[in-house]
Amino acid sequence: MALHTVEFDIKLNTGTMKIDVPTHTGVVGSSDMEVLMEPKDLEGGVSVRIVTPVTGFDDLWKRVLEKFVSETALSDTRIEINDNNATPAVVLLRLRQAFSQATTD
Repeated sequence: MALHTVEFDIKLNTGTMKIDVPTHTGVVGSSDMEVLMEPKDLEGGVSVRIVTPVTGFDDLWKRVLEKFVSETALSDTRIEINDNNATPAVVLLRLRQAFSQATTD
């Protein structure tokens, strides 16, 4: 099975929340995914790399990630997603879990 890689940068000019520590959430398994987040100086932006077996959904990925970044005001973060057919609801769940872990003392 060939994997598809999607990469993009998000900068909404509203990002004020920075994560403190790298975090890992989820497992690459049937209809699930893992999220890795790490703090990185990106001049207020968020860099995203997604590896998935699914093609044709790049715009949907971008909309879901932009929604997440907007809701959390996330900035200066590198996000890596390893997907195995997760639905958009699972994507948001895993992103929120990773964000919570990275910002909780």
